[in-house]
Amino acid sequence: MNSDKIKLYGTLTIGFVAAILEFGFRQAGYAQLIISILGLLLALIMFVDMIKVLKSGNFGIDLLAITAIVATISLGQYWAGWIVLLMLTGGDTLEEYAANKAKSELKSLLDNTPSKAHLLDNGHVKDIDIDDVKIGDELLIRPKEQVPVDGTVYEGQSEVDESSLTGESVPINVAEGKYVMSGSINGENPFKIRAEKIAADSEYQAIVKLVKESETHPAHFVRLADRYAVPFTLIAYVIAGIAWYISKDPVRIAQVLVVASPCPLILAAPIAFVSGMSRTSRNGIIIKSGTALEKLNSANTVAFDKTGTITMGKLVVNQFKTANNFKPETVMSYAASIEQNSSHVMAEAIVNYAKDRNLSIINAEDLKEVTAEGIVGKIDGHVVRVGQGKFVTDEPVDEVEGSGVYISIDGKYAGVYSLLDKIRPESKSTIQKLKDFGIKNILMISGDKKEATELVASEVGITKAYPSSLPADKVKIINGLDKEYHPTVMVGDGVNDAPALALADVGIAMGYKGANAASESADAVILQDDLSKVSLVVKIARDTMKVAREAVLIGIFICIALMIVAAFGLIPTIIGALLQEVVDTVAILYALRARSDRL
Repeated sequence: MNSDKIKLYGTLTIGFVAAILEFGFRQAGYAQLIISILGLLLALIMFVDMIKVLKSGNFGIDLLAITAIVATISLGQYWAGWIVLLMLTGGDTLEEYAANKAKSELKSLLDNTPSKAHLLDNGHVKDIDIDDVKIGDELLIRPKEQVPVDGTVYEGQSEVDESSLTGESVPINVAEGKYVMSGSINGENPFKIRAEKIAADSEYQAIVKLVKESETHPAHFVRLADRYAVPFTLIAYVIAGIAWYISKDPVRIAQVLVVASPCPLILAAPIAFVSGMSRTSRNGIIIKSGTALEKLNSANTVAFDKTGTITMGKLVVNQFKTANNFKPETVMSYAASIEQNSSHVMAEAIVNYAKDRNLSIINAEDLKEVTAEGIVGKIDGHVVRVGQGKFVTDEPVDEVEGSGVYISIDGKYAGVYSLLDKIRPESKSTIQKLKDFGIKNILMISGDKKEATELVASEVGITKAYPSSLPADKVKIINGLDKEYHPTVMVGDGVNDAPALALADVGIAMGYKGANAASESADAVILQDDLSKVSLVVKIARDTMKVAREAVLIGIFICIALMIVAAFGLIPTIIGALLQEVVDTVAILYALRARSDRL
């Protein structure tokens, strides 16, 4: 049992004993004594904690609570003092409950961590610890079980639920050759995978690590709540002092201070932030700290990487044309037949282009691949070259948009493919939403060449692009932004983005492919292959900050109103203490609104 619950149960027990003594045995003196001892003891503990806070350079918000306890007990209003104690100890316990409720989505990842794997060993199934799985091990995934490590299906077919990883509720079909993530839950059919990663490097463990980090970072806005405490405390003391001076009744001090509880400040802001982080997790985004939410709320610059972020990171054929009267079907068939033997990233796009048109792909002979130049081979007695223009032919070749892959047959220029990195369908709308939020400085920083970068930038609505940028250049660009353009947000997906992600005020990694340097360096990780989550996380940050401020201010304004009424002697100390419980409940319930997607 934690200390907050011990304090609450202790307060309840002493209140019960005091009630029996006063109302059962008519021993009001003893009741007052034990409540006074408890109250002064807790006040002393709070005073010591407050001194520690002051030494750290922050103004704590316990001073009002200590004053209220001491004032009520000193003035003989011991039952009102007990209610204040109950309010404080109950408030701490309620804060813990509300925070745990808000973090339920985050904790579900930790609660469901796989611990065992079914190893296939010479036809026999043997259960082993998940940490003993090695790359290349063959594993059986039974119905309704979790995938223990990342792997590729080599036998069987089923549906898996990836909702705990990506937030996507629709089950995913898996079959031979399909990559599956650890933590996915199998459906009705067994299947077998070959381990691609060990447990420590697998997707699920990477996300669990991010969750643990998100729970250990303090939310900066909680400290901002302390700033409200300075004027709030002064207002409370001024109202209490004026009430005492005018009425000449010292009880007025207690009546004012019991309704001047700092609990809305103590509870509302942190609960709102934990709730906002819970909401991001539910939407497939892991936020590592509350500070990141605050900076996202006030961001003035968003910089995007191009490949794999604004684009899909996968080249596709944008255009194909022939030359010298060669038949298109022949050129495409020959090119695919040669390229199926290449490891180059462009080869897959050319082979798929031919397959989509049901063209024949045949085996080539005398194959030879020249690094960074192209590949050559023989088909039906013809020498076919595929690659750079100068590599395939001495003839003039066409200039194309994007990346060009040229083909020659027996030395004659036969045709050209234009390959482009496909723009994500949600990229343009995401950029527009960021502009609608008032973020005007939107950049694209890419290692790609100028023509390709500017083409993509203009297509999605980005007006400022930085092509041919190495990792050091990306850092220099982010670092060189004027103060007015901060806080800065960097969005990327690759190892080359990691330094810029770490340097930016908020780094957002497209981490759906698994743990990498980008995810490690980032403040937020998007778990789905969906760029629109960037605009969504900005919206959630703004909603969270709005709710946090409103919850704090609502509690403060209600308290001030009650203090003014109490200053006229219209609220007895016991009733005032009970009313403060209502104020705390209102502030907490309002802060929990940050969990809702309907804001």
